[in-house]
Amino acid sequence: MNRSQLKRSNILRMALAGSRDSTDQDGTGESFILRSIKIAVVVTLYWFISITMVFLNNYLLDNKDLDAPIFITFFQCLVSVGLCRLMYFLSTLFPGNIDFPSMKFDLKVSREVLPLSIVFIGMITFNNLCLKHVGVAFYTVGRSLSTVFNVIFSYTIIKQTTSLKALLCCGVILGGFWLGVDQEGVAGSLSWTGVIFGVLASACVSLNAIFTKKVMPVVDGSIWKLSFYNNLNACVLFLPLIVIFGELGSIFNFNRLGDPQFWGMMSLGGLFGFGIGYVTGLQIKFTSPLTHNVSGTAKACAQTVLAVMYNHSSKSPLWWTSNMMVLAGSSGYTWVKGMEMKKAPAQIPQVTVSKEMTQKNHPDV
Repeated sequence: MNRSQLKRSNILRMALAGSRDSTDQDGTGESFILRSIKIAVVVTLYWFISITMVFLNNYLLDNKDLDAPIFITFFQCLVSVGLCRLMYFLSTLFPGNIDFPSMKFDLKVSREVLPLSIVFIGMITFNNLCLKHVGVAFYTVGRSLSTVFNVIFSYTIIKQTTSLKALLCCGVILGGFWLGVDQEGVAGSLSWTGVIFGVLASACVSLNAIFTKKVMPVVDGSIWKLSFYNNLNACVLFLPLIVIFGELGSIFNFNRLGDPQFWGMMSLGGLFGFGIGYVTGLQIKFTSPLTHNVSGTAKACAQTVLAVMYNHSSKSPLWWTSNMMVLAGSSGYTWVKGMEMKKAPAQIPQVTVSKEMTQKNHPDV
């Protein structure tokens, strides 16, 4: 069977299991050069979509004339729901070329996914609010505590202990976080509001990963069905939040509501958010979970450098040190967990899910 005909849910399950087939699905081998080219294309695509999505969302959220971050997030969720329905419709028209799970609405499934959807809403809302207040340059540090919360919630909720080496890596991340906050304060660009939203977003990312594992059986293990119900529930729950937080006035007073370029950018943000889920699974399939996390860390570093260059900012050596500490701690944690999984083959692998994996339509780290 051709790779393009594989179900995306199967691709993701294979990826999470660390599948690294060196042959095609039909059993024929492929050269090292061809496989290397495919990996390079997939990694490049992941970097491009991920980085572009962050900058695009920062552009939308930084709009001074439209102070409505919840509405922007709502619209992107709506785009994701529409794209899921479109992909399912196309799969019925071209069953031999497009394979996508059924997107027929089931109220019972929606109710069972609802607890996860509430965490999902908190995650994408706090994530966007963090990006709105701190910008792209400080975003990596501001959103760096997901790994730390991962350890905390693993112990408090599922009673899973963490090794000393992994805890030391978390200590490095915490040190980088506090140094970054200190240096932002020294530079006079610190937003405590953004930092608080970043911490809350990090906590929700970790909770989202835990709740996702519990809900997966409800959607037959399909990450796309889960994305559909999550985004659909979020659209409904966002509507009263838009009213409660007083965003209706800002929306109606916005002078570009009839501007096709504005809605094009909004739709593009939703499209990139939808696409990040696919390219994340694709990168893991063609490499490995460990390599994917390393790639994500390197991408975060490149993203920070690009943001500093784009804004023509001047950062102190200690500011850069804080970023390197966060990235080094995150990479070290990923490596330690990978080694621990290799030493315990009899246990079910517990893959460290990246932020893009648990955030299908919102900015990632």
